This record gives sequence, structure tokens and C-alpha cells, in this order.
Amino acid sequence: MTYRQLWQRLVPVYGEGEAQAIARLIYEVRYGLTLSDLLMGRDSSVPQDELEQIAVRLERQEPVQYILGQADFYGRTFVVNEHVLIPRSETAELCQWILTTDATHILDIGTGSGCIAITLAAEMPEAEVTAWDISEEALKVAEENAKRTDVHVKFEQVDILHLPSSILHLTSAFDLIVSNSPYICNKERETMEANVLEHEPHTALFVPNDDPLLFYRAIAQYGQTALKEGGWLYFEINPLYAESLQDMLSKMSYHDITLNNDQYGKQRMIRAKR
Repeated sequence: MTYRQLWQRLVPVYGEGEAQAIARLIYEVRYGLTLSDLLMGRDSSVPQDELEQIAVRLERQEPVQYILGQADFYGRTFVVNEHVLIPRSETAELCQWILTTDATHILDIGTGSGCIAITLAAEMPEAEVTAWDISEEALKVAEENAKRTDVHVKFEQVDILHLPSSILHLTSAFDLIVSNSPYICNKERETMEANVLEHEPHTALFVPNDDPLLFYRAIAQYGQTALKEGGWLYFEINPLYAESLQDMLSKMSYHDITLNNDQYGKQRMIRAKR
């Protein structure tokens, strides 16, 4: 199977443009072949059995990042697998917003691949960054990414919905708490793409239909004591609940609440000051 045969095979699933991009990424990352190499016919050296397996996985809409075991984020390459969400451009925009602050003690809740925590640690070398996740497997991925990026992040297995007393009673520990928490209601599943719904970890995606602010509420409550006076909360959010979240934070005595749009014009981020 040649490069051209691969992308043509993927067209019925992804459309022509995306199929070509995915095929090029496979040849470039997995086999080290540039577009010039492909045009010169060097794709004939690719192991056909392995390529067939990759094609089948792609036809099943498994994300190419999982097949390759990596994803690009904020100019760096992160290890990813089925235990973590694939880092997305909207989350990079959240990091960019945080970089305008002078925070020195940062907590990332629900770190997943570690993309937020590691990016902040790399871009803000004076900051001390802590990152929590409920998943032991996700933390292994995050620790590997921190090692590959050569930054120090303190990773801890913590469930924000069930905080141990040793953590619950920490006061004024952080300048900034950030989270890309689960924010998709179960009722939204039917509108989601199969490559996300069938492959990415559901514990990192979904919240109950009757409580879409579940994680934001828990984090904001923790922030009332864990944040220093004047410290910040930063969230990536579901645009459907932006107004509800804004109201909730205001009622919890947070102020200077600001919503920010992503590159697609959707209300995807919010910050609030303690």
C-alpha cells in the first residue's frame, strides 16, 4: 500500500483533505518519510503488515495521535495513550492566557497527559507546579512527559471530589489553580464525533446531566481556602454553561470574573479572582 493508496482508502471516513493530512502524518512520524520522499516513491519501503493494521485502526476512527503515541501541544511533543485526553488547541489558548500572570505556585487539577502543568512549568521556570489526577495510568503518562520535557512537576493522585483531610486543610497554598475538568454532559454524547466518543477516556470527558458544574464547584470550593488572597482560578469550560458558571463563582464571592473566547469564537475559558 502506497501513500496515495492509504489516503484514498481513508477518504470515505475523513474526507479528502483530512485523509491526506493523516496519511502524511503516519509516514512522517512513524516512518520518517517527508513529502519529498513520498513523491519520489520511497513509501515502498514501509512494512506492509504494520501499515495495514494502522489503516484498519484509522478506518475505525481511532485518533491518529493514539496510533502514533504522541500529540503536539504548545510547540512540544507529548506522549498520549487511551488513558489521557489528546491535548487540543483550545487548551493551549488557556495556557497562553495563564502566561500573562506572575503566578509562582500553581495547581493543575485533572492533569491527564500533563500538557497544562508541563507547559506552565516550562514557560514559567520560576513557578512551582503541582498536578493532580485521579487516574494512576494518566499520572504515569504525565510523569513520562515531564521527564521528556525536562521540567519538574509534583504529581499526586488526588480526587478533587473526595479530598483527604491533609490536603483539604491546606490554606493559601497556591497563587493559581487551573483545570480542564470534565464538562460534557452525558446527554451530549449523541452529537459527538466517534473518534472522541469511542476512544478517549470517558472519566475525563463526562459529567452527570443534572450537575454539569460538578467539578467546577468542587474546585472553586477548594480554592476558597487553598488560593491566596487575590489568587486566580482558570478553567476551560463548556460554552453551554458559561453563564451558570459565572453566576456560581460570583455567589461564591469570587470577583473580576472574565470569560474568554477561543479561536473559534466560543466561550471556552473563564478566570476568577479570590
